[in-house]
Amino acid sequence: MHTIYLILTIFALASLAAGLVSAIVLTDYVSKRGIKINSRLQRIKSSQYVQDYKRLSLQEKGKNGGWYYTLTSGMTVMLILGLTLLLLKGILRFG
Repeated sequence: MHTIYLILTIFALASLAAGLVSAIVLTDYVSKRGIKINSRLQRIKSSQYVQDYKRLSLQEKGKNGGWYYTLTSGMTVMLILGLTLLLLKGILRFG
């Protein structure tokens, strides 16, 4: 396996992990503030919980919470790296 492919894969997985941890912390934060979390619909309503977190943290602290930025940047980096890996795999015929 080529080194660049391995490095990009590791960074993409790390970004995904950061995003998932952020989503869990966001859901816990929202739940502790009195918003009922439906575990069956959690995947569908995850964007609603992110918006609730953003609104609640703005009310409490006057600015967006750090987990909001961790989630959005982690998922954005993961998406960019994933697309880059697909592009490299097609162009350079890795794998």
